[in-house]
This record gives sequence, structure tokens and C-alpha cells, in this order.
Amino acid sequence: MSSDLSINDLISNLNGVGPIQRTKFESINIFSILDLIYYFPRKYIDYSNLVSINDLTPGDVCFKATIDKVCGRYSKRGLHITEAVAYDQTGSVKLIWFNQPYRKQTIKHDVVYLINGKFNLFSGRLLVNNPSLELMSDFPVNSARIIPIYSATKLISSKTIRQTMATIFKNDLQLPESLPKETLSKLQLMSLKQALYEVHFPKSFDSLEKAKYRIAFDEVLVLFLAARINKKNLAKEHALKIDVNIDLVKNFIQTLNFKLTNSQRQIIWQILLDFQKDYPMNRLVQGDVGSGKTIVALVASLNFLTNNFQVCFIAPTEVLAIQHYHTITELLKAVHLDDQVILLTGSTSPSSKIKIKDQIGHNEVKFIIGTHALLQEDVKFSNLALIIVDEQHRFGVKQRQAIQNKTSYQPHLLALSATPIPRSLALTLFGELSISRLKDKPINRHPIITEVIPESNIELVYQTIRQKVNNNEQVFIVCPAITSDNFFKGKSVEFIYQELKEQVFSDLNLGLIHGQLKSKVKNEVMQKFIDHKIDILVATTVIEVGVDVPNATVMVIFDADQFGLAQIHQLRGRVGRGEKTGYCFLVGERNIKQNARIKILEKSSDGFYLAEEDFRIRGAGSIYGENQHGALDLKFANLDDKKLLDKARIESQKIFKSDPELIQYKIIKDKIEKLNNISLLN
Repeated sequence: MSSDLSINDLISNLNGVGPIQRTKFESINIFSILDLIYYFPRKYIDYSNLVSINDLTPGDVCFKATIDKVCGRYSKRGLHITEAVAYDQTGSVKLIWFNQPYRKQTIKHDVVYLINGKFNLFSGRLLVNNPSLELMSDFPVNSARIIPIYSATKLISSKTIRQTMATIFKNDLQLPESLPKETLSKLQLMSLKQALYEVHFPKSFDSLEKAKYRIAFDEVLVLFLAARINKKNLAKEHALKIDVNIDLVKNFIQTLNFKLTNSQRQIIWQILLDFQKDYPMNRLVQGDVGSGKTIVALVASLNFLTNNFQVCFIAPTEVLAIQHYHTITELLKAVHLDDQVILLTGSTSPSSKIKIKDQIGHNEVKFIIGTHALLQEDVKFSNLALIIVDEQHRFGVKQRQAIQNKTSYQPHLLALSATPIPRSLALTLFGELSISRLKDKPINRHPIITEVIPESNIELVYQTIRQKVNNNEQVFIVCPAITSDNFFKGKSVEFIYQELKEQVFSDLNLGLIHGQLKSKVKNEVMQKFIDHKIDILVATTVIEVGVDVPNATVMVIFDADQFGLAQIHQLRGRVGRGEKTGYCFLVGERNIKQNARIKILEKSSDGFYLAEEDFRIRGAGSIYGENQHGALDLKFANLDDKKLLDKARIESQKIFKSDPELIQYKIIKDKIEKLNNISLLN
């Protein structure tokens, strides 16, 4: 590789990366050298203190051994199992992998491996479960032996990623610094180039922590600057003032068959005041599942509909958009505005789409509900003044601009989120937003009974499920992963679905839903569950943002310790939404009842308290989940680190004051633009 290679060059410009390898890298969204440099290890294994097989104790283990007696077979449930035996001078131990048939072909005999995995009891025998393997010969004898492990796939291995990374850093790659020298010196930060090298090839765990801190500082700095820039840009915009008819609002509220909570009333008043300002409203309303966010948004919309303006309501899924359409249409009948509501989704027939788009363009309909289909170029709004975004984790600045381009002024924005977010985190992530919290529980809402259950008692849970189904009720069963592999050791939806369908509930109607299914299939499965054609729905967290199924009363969450508290709280909020009490069973290993973090869920139903606790213990990723957290590009930043936040906030103020266009901070500016392309409302 030549020394003049740019970090923005394609990955295929690297020596050893041909067309086939390039395709493999692109499968994990690595297209450029910079993409690869920022593809950080998911964990590190310290092979500097190896133990002999005879000295293995239950838990995480690292040892070196040769491997023999490799064989593969299928279980009665159709699960592929690879077994092998590892030997050293002191003894032998059995190794086992699930759903990794390639192991039999790739394991070499008569060579020494570095082996890392969990040594625990399985089917009455101590063995190493789903271990990772590294050839001893791949590492220098005198290396520190802190080995980076990357998230890999069937197409590309962690070893390939590590070797390609080494190729980059062996050359004198020019990597621009993102911060001034005086800032690095004052805050005692590593240079960016050194930090990136240490993250991939750490000399010690101390140097690794310093490298992570430097990158974390950049991550938080980008968030603060992005919020400042977006707030400045929004302040320049002008919105249409809306004449607020208080009598209309009061009359509509009186038609409801339930009483608004104090929080709902206060937030509605805040929103109505926002409409009187010269600049556009930009408000985030947070509230637990079922706290009444939709009715707040609907009341806020009334004065737009009667003033000849349009409202655009964007939902994250088609099924949820359809449910919103039916609910809102029914509620607006009381004030004779139901004929102003229309639905547009990807599944709308071509002929209907043409008609609906024409109605939108001629202002013949005022309340337009849909999915991302509303962002398409050929959807022309006539008089759009309010955008409502419901749990839209991919609705960012660019998408907001796409709608703004359809109008001659900036519409008001009302974002709704069922993820309770700690205030310190919200102020960091949403600096350009006004934030309101729906903290009151809806009147007459049943509490959800939550119980932590060791997996050894799962039969008791299954008995409860059968009783509830026999009583004409429905059940969610959630697992943290789609399939079992080298990186996930717990229950997968595929495994649980097959086990329940074939052995436990073969006489009942079961459904399966996860993120890798096509949208059409997911919608069909969810609709069947709503229509009660499915008794038990086995799912991943795709149901976390979902529709109301009042008949669902039981939520079972396997490997509950794999989830964040706020995430579990959202999941359990999917049950008990009707007239019957909801139950949530948190299933895990035999010691799960001693897990203090999980036991909090048995005692508290306050989503904001749980979010604060999870944020304090685990950081932002526990609130958003890995995918959404990753979308914010926060790999190392701990947003509960007050000192880090304060330093980054002060530095962002200085940078923004001296260089508001970030002309001297190209790397940071590029990251902000990338962040805006993804979302600032994640």
C-alpha cells in the first residue's frame, strides 16, 4: 500500500483486498478505509494469562490446546451441533458449537489454538460452550496477547478484519487530527491517530482505556455541536402562527370517553403556546407505552384542520399506521372532521395512491397518516403546517428537510417517543428540542405483574400460558436474537419457536416475527396476531414499537439479563392494555433472581426511574438497544460520565463561537452531516 493512500479511498485500494474480499467487507457496510478504521472491536480477549485445562473453573476461560475428534450432528429439534475435544499436557475438555457446521471443515489438527469461551455445565457435563478460536501461530511470541475480536458474519471473519486492519496501520496513513494541539494538551487527550491504533492493537488495557476516552470525547463533542447547529438553523426559520380556538379543544376533550391526565393537559397547553411563536415548534413528547401520546398529538392537530392547514402523521410501521388511522378517524367523528383523514402506506394500491396523492396536493384532505411513503418526492402537500413523528427512529434532519422542501415555510414538528430517556441524556442528544414528559399513568390502567423466573421453572410459565390461552387470551414470547451463533449464547427466536411448536404447544397457533423478515411478511404476521388467528407470537424486539393488542395479557422474555431495563419496560407495556391484568415473566439463568438490576423491574413500573437506573448502570446503549445506539455512532461514550460531558460541552461552545461553520474542523463536520443523515431523534 502506498503512503499517499487516502483514508477516503475505497477498501479495494488496499493490498490483498480483491473483488471477492471487497464484497465481503461491503456486506458489513465497510466501503472505505475510514469505514474500516472506525469498525471497532466488540470485545478483547486477554491471552497473556492462560490456564491449563486441568485448572479450568466455571466461567470465562482462556487456554491453549490442540483440537481433535471433531464431529457434527443434528439434534431432534433440527439444531446443528458441532463437538470436538481439546487437549493439552494436563488433560482434555469437550468443546461444543451450535448452528456452526463450518467448524468441522475449518478446524485444523496438530496445531495449537488459543481458545476462549464459557466453561459451564451443559446436559450434566462441564464443557466449553461456543468458544472462539485463534491460531497460536498467528501471533508473535512476545506480543501483549490482547486480541481484538470483531463482529463477524458467515461471509467475513474477525481474523480477516484484524489482518486487513494491520495492513492499514503498517503503512504511514495520513489521518488528520480533529482537535487543536492546545485542546489535546489541556485535556490530556491522545492524538486521534494514536487512539485509533490503540483501539485496534492495544499495548495494554491502560492504553486501551485512554484511547477509548479520546474517541468518546469526539463522539460527545459531535453531538453537542450537531445540536447547536440544528438549533441555530431552526431559529432562522419562520412558521405560520396558528389561531388557537380553545373552545374547539375543550369541546373535543369533552367528547372523549376517558379523562385526560394532568400531564396530558399541561403538555397540550405547552404545544398550543408553541403555535403562537414566530419560529417553528420542535418538541419531543416522551411517555411510557400507553401513556396517551397519540391523543396529545391529535388535540394539538385540531386547530390546523379547522384553519385549512395539513397535518402529516408518520408511523414507523404499516400496521401501526393503519391502527392510528382507525383510532383517529373514530375520535374525530365527534367534531365532524373524520372525512379529513386519509391513509397512505407502501401497500396502498397503485390506483388509490394516485387518487390520494391528488387529494393531498389539492388540500382536499387535512390529516394524512402513513409511513415513510409520505416522504416520497411525488407526495406534494398543499398546505402542510405540522409534522407528527411517532417512534420514527430513522426520521432525521435530512428527512425533515425533505418534507420542508414540499412547503414554502418550516412546518412545526412534534416527535413522540415511548422510550423514557433520562433528562441528562435527552439534553445531550436533543439539544435543539423542547422536551415534555408524560409521567402520569392513564386512569384505570391495570398494573402489570412482573416476576423473575429461573429457566429451571419454565414449566410453571408454560402452564400459565396454557391457562391464559384457554381463557381466550394471547401471549408474546421475546428472545434477544434471531439465531444462535458464535457471538450469542442464549435463546433465539428460531430455537424457541421450533421447540414450542413441536413439543410444548403443538396444538396451539404460533407465529414467528423478527427483523430479517420482509416488511410484508412482518405486517401479515402482526395482523394475524391482532385478528387473534395466532395465540402465541414468538418475536425479537421488533414488537417493542408495536400496535395495541388488548387481548394480549402475557409477556415472556427469555435471557432477560441481555436486555436493558427500559427496553424490558417497553416490552411489558405491550400487554395488559385491555380490561384484563397483564403478566410479565423475566426468564434467565438459575441465578437470575439474585440479579439486582433485573429485580428492580419487579418493584417499579416507573419507566423514567428505570431508564435513569439503567443509564447509571449500563449507559445509553441499554436504553436504545444496540441497533439504535449504534445509529448514533456512540461506540465508547458513556453519557453518564458528567466530567466527559462537561468538558465536551465547554469545548463545543468554544469551537462554535470561534468557527460556527466548522471550516477548521472538517472531520467533525463530516461526522455531524453523517449523523444528520441518520437521525437526531433516535
